[in-house]
Amino acid sequence: MEKPFAITLDVGSSRANKTGSWRTERAVYVDRLPPCNHACPAGENIQRWLYEAEEGGEGYERAWRQIMEDNPFPAIMGRVCYHPCETACNRAQLDEAVGINSVERFLGDAGIERAWRAERDAAPSGKRVLVVGAGPSGLSAAYFLARLGHTVTIREAGPMTGGMMRFGIPKYRLPREVLDAEVQRILDLGVELELNSKVTNAVDALEEGGFDAAFLAVGAHIGKRAYLPAGSAAHVLDAVSMLHDMEEGEKPLLGRRVAIYGGGDTAMDAARTAKRLGADEAVVVYRRTRDRMPAHDVEVTEAEEEGVLLRWLSTIKRADEDKLVLERMELDETGFPQPTGELEELEADALVLALGQECDLSLVEDVADIEVDDGVVSVGANLMTGHPGVFAGGDMVPAERSVTVAIGHGKKAARHIDAWLREATYEPPPKHELADFETLNTWYYSDAPRTHRPRLDVVRRQSTFEEVVQGLDVSNALFEARRCMSCGSCFSCDNCYGVCPDNAVLKLGEPGERYAIDYDFCKGCGLCVAECPSGAIEMVPERI
Repeated sequence: MEKPFAITLDVGSSRANKTGSWRTERAVYVDRLPPCNHACPAGENIQRWLYEAEEGGEGYERAWRQIMEDNPFPAIMGRVCYHPCETACNRAQLDEAVGINSVERFLGDAGIERAWRAERDAAPSGKRVLVVGAGPSGLSAAYFLARLGHTVTIREAGPMTGGMMRFGIPKYRLPREVLDAEVQRILDLGVELELNSKVTNAVDALEEGGFDAAFLAVGAHIGKRAYLPAGSAAHVLDAVSMLHDMEEGEKPLLGRRVAIYGGGDTAMDAARTAKRLGADEAVVVYRRTRDRMPAHDVEVTEAEEEGVLLRWLSTIKRADEDKLVLERMELDETGFPQPTGELEELEADALVLALGQECDLSLVEDVADIEVDDGVVSVGANLMTGHPGVFAGGDMVPAERSVTVAIGHGKKAARHIDAWLREATYEPPPKHELADFETLNTWYYSDAPRTHRPRLDVVRRQSTFEEVVQGLDVSNALFEARRCMSCGSCFSCDNCYGVCPDNAVLKLGEPGERYAIDYDFCKGCGLCVAECPSGAIEMVPERI
């Protein structure tokens, strides 16, 4: 029986002087999914746009356009997103996470300053889509639908665009000129906007307007109320109304001592706003402890810096004209607060309730085939309701309520609406294997301390609505982008090319065109895998 070449070393064989026959495993190039991309609710290709931003100069516009493929609000997201991408960032296990959010803001601000414009990707389809609500989800859907070639009309019940980005996020976190600029860019695509146009029945609006599909994106603008005994002279208002009135120029009269009841980000916003309106004391009353508080840590920290006080393990039993009766709570073994019967008084001229928000779902109440359960609309995996052609997203559907999630819903809905209008089905591309920290060779990454964004001094923060968190400049934005380790993605570093002992790695061309492996010579030693900084090569069993 003829023996394999690797044993005989037959000099007459066509494989003489080649070494690949010794191999039991082979190296292959892979694209793993960076954890930042995986964690982004808006589905941004973060690693890709950071790669473009690393070049600086013209790379900034390429990076901005890459963001705009998935998110039309980079300047807004660079301010209000709580950046789960950074929580997932592999670099956090080396020193500190890449300041993804700060670079995104830098790029978003550059887009506004340099008047970069979005472009349509498709020819006019002849289809018309109604979007109900001009908040983050509705605007996102309108943006992507317009780029896909559809004619879009937004109907907004209120007098201004932005939804909870305008009426739920104070100016010191999101300047209105930034919000207006990014909304205008969407309208410049030809999206029609109708303000002060409340839709009372979604299906009637669809049919009577001659629309081919509709996307419902009504925000959670109604503050939840709790039964709370209160005297006739007690001054009680809800946080959502308070912040809404601030946007329309009506400053609430809160008095010198203000109590805020709740533990979420809205409670922090209400308390910080009260301080800016002149309150000597702003006290947040919360029935659990800080570690169980739904507010993000950065919001709590900034509130405390500005003089906001926090009363843990307390609930309000009664509100009177100038005081509140509190009851001390304690947590049981499950972490649920239980009353103790111990009462105390807290002086307060006003009580602001920040107990959560609800959506006005009256536009679907009389639609038989649209199901509402526990205050949200039931939708399928494609975000379509029970009524054909009517989709819903954002605060209206079961999901985490955040601006970034809402934007992601708008993009997802637009893709499914586009497919539905074309009598097709949208199938998202398969996801790659996750690039975890263990796949990286961090020896190649030098120490690079993170650049933290400066903040306005506390004195000015307590008395003005100037933006608190400042942006990066050209030099430190470039440095921060270059801290990205390109997890799971080849960035043409030439390491594999340089370390291969058999010269089996072939360069395919210019930087960025990557490499190929000549398996006639690859012995499967795995040196290229071990020395790849980004984990973009792996060993697989040799094919038999």
